[in-house]
Amino acid sequence: MPLPEVSAMPARRARGVRALQKGQQTKAAIVDAALVLATQIGLEGLSIGALAEVTQMSKSGVFAHFGSREELQISVIREYHRRFEEEVFHPAMQEPRGLPRLRALFRNWMNRTSVEIDSGCLYISGAVEFDDRTGPVREALVGSVKSWLAAMNRAVVQAKEAGHLRTDIDEQQLAFEIHGLILALHYEARFLKSPGSIARAHAGFDNMLKLYGTQQQPAALPKSTRIAKSTKI
Repeated sequence: MPLPEVSAMPARRARGVRALQKGQQTKAAIVDAALVLATQIGLEGLSIGALAEVTQMSKSGVFAHFGSREELQISVIREYHRRFEEEVFHPAMQEPRGLPRLRALFRNWMNRTSVEIDSGCLYISGAVEFDDRTGPVREALVGSVKSWLAAMNRAVVQAKEAGHLRTDIDEQQLAFEIHGLILALHYEARFLKSPGSIARAHAGFDNMLKLYGTQQQPAALPKSTRIAKSTKI
């Protein structure tokens, strides 16, 4: 619910609202700086001290917004997931159910991945850092990844229901293979610097649709809609 207009409030309450708004803006700025830092050095590299230095705030000022390093890490994961949904998931939901939506999810995911080849993916780096740990940070990270993979799996199921995919396919297997393409792309492009990695990932996805698809498939998206970097990496 939006906050009421400050000018329409009694002075004392207006001061309180302004303080709340300023506090929210400050916390958002800290999380934004922490997210940039986390993609470079990982979630484990985050600390109240490092954030205080980057944001030019006092350690106590940063600490007051989170209370602990763990809560800071969780806030970063939530913000990363929010941005991921805005860039990948929500635009794809505007496409018709079936292959158009599944293609859009993969295309948007590839668009984001092409940027993260340079900046780093929090889901992947976080998995390396927290794969053998327990606790709230790992749970937040796992929950974010699982919710995204569940959305991909639903898109596969809907494509099957629409008659765009064969009735005998294993939906979870196809979703697994699509996820595998993205993981392979990060490894090949970011770690090995292999030329043509993005184009190969696109080709792999197209091959999957040919293998699992039916005659009722909608026409494939024109190549012009694919990301410009696909021929560079």
